[in-house]
Amino acid sequence: MISDESDRFNPRDPKPADAGKPSKSVKRREARKLATQALYQWHMAQHSLNEIEAQFRVDNDFSDVDGAYFREILHGVPAKKVEIDTALKPCLDVPLEELDPVELSVLRLSAWELLVRHDVPYRVVINEGIELAKVFGSTDGHKFVNGVLDKVAPTLREAEVKAGKR
Repeated sequence: MISDESDRFNPRDPKPADAGKPSKSVKRREARKLATQALYQWHMAQHSLNEIEAQFRVDNDFSDVDGAYFREILHGVPAKKVEIDTALKPCLDVPLEELDPVELSVLRLSAWELLVRHDVPYRVVINEGIELAKVFGSTDGHKFVNGVLDKVAPTLREAEVKAGKR
């Protein structure tokens, strides 16, 4: 087969405008990572959300982070804490107060996404929660997070989960 010369790679060709820029999903993943740490800090130190947000924005490079999503998570989880914890409790085999604080932060973030962000598919929410637990949680924390999110998803996203199981 003879190929057209114009199809060949030329390193001197101009790069597309979005080359090297992280995708929306990558920016959201970074926002979730920072939000997990910020929610942990909020849980442990009980500092104000605005103070924590300001500290994180000063101490971290937000160029590859969806800053609006970070803020939405950081302020959204505490605003819905009672509703989130109520949804999580029946899915736990230990009292909420005895959970590892890192895993609790991941679970609350993920439950908030299931509850509020219907634009994010429930399977993506579960996968992102597992990945956060792998990064920040204990050795087998991701397995625990997976189990809890698998139980809470049908409660918070009943129609979507049922549609996905066909």
